[in-house]
Amino acid sequence: MLNHKPSIEFGVIGLGRFGTALAISLAEAKKEVLVLDSNESKIKNIRSYTDNAFVVNDLSKETLEEAGVQNCGTVIVCIGEKIDISILTTLNVISLGVPRVIAKALSKEQGKVLEKIGAEVIYPEHDMALRLARRLISSRVMDYISLNDGITISELKLTSKIAGQTVLQASLRKRFKLNIIAVEHNHKTTTDITPELVLYENDVMVVVGKRDHIQKFENYLMNGK
Repeated sequence: MLNHKPSIEFGVIGLGRFGTALAISLAEAKKEVLVLDSNESKIKNIRSYTDNAFVVNDLSKETLEEAGVQNCGTVIVCIGEKIDISILTTLNVISLGVPRVIAKALSKEQGKVLEKIGAEVIYPEHDMALRLARRLISSRVMDYISLNDGITISELKLTSKIAGQTVLQASLRKRFKLNIIAVEHNHKTTTDITPELVLYENDVMVVVGKRDHIQKFENYLMNGK
């Protein structure tokens, strides 16, 4: 039987371009990741990022259980190219009781089937893998779009660190070199960002700026630094 640790945060099944980028992104963010693939060389390469990487000859429910998939909080099935295997594997993962199952799809038809059996569906390219990883890693960054020259547009959920301050008092442009595009409060969104606009905890703020500046602001929201 393959060794595995209990309560693993993420499982990644399939090491194509998408699965590899996703697994590496999660591992580099210090998340515990279980990785499965039938290709020995791919598993060998990914072991430089996570020790929980195993070669599996099939993706039956028994094999997935032996590998410890049932201990994962979230499993991402990255086998979009082989539709039958993708659907069966996703069904097996769901039947093991994994709380959150995300499956890659290459067509709307495939996606509809995956949704019907209970999976969240994504239609990714390489950049989408990084985007998904970012959403999984952070509880404050809700979504982001990467533009050219390192510029990013991000949605962030505000914490008590900034609650009660006006836009002028928060001074994001001066402190973090970020520009506010929009703010959502009580399900109402405004793009009229005045200096007097008051910010509240759990408001969703859309900002634009360099990726490292957004990361600095995120760290401030979480840790006050």
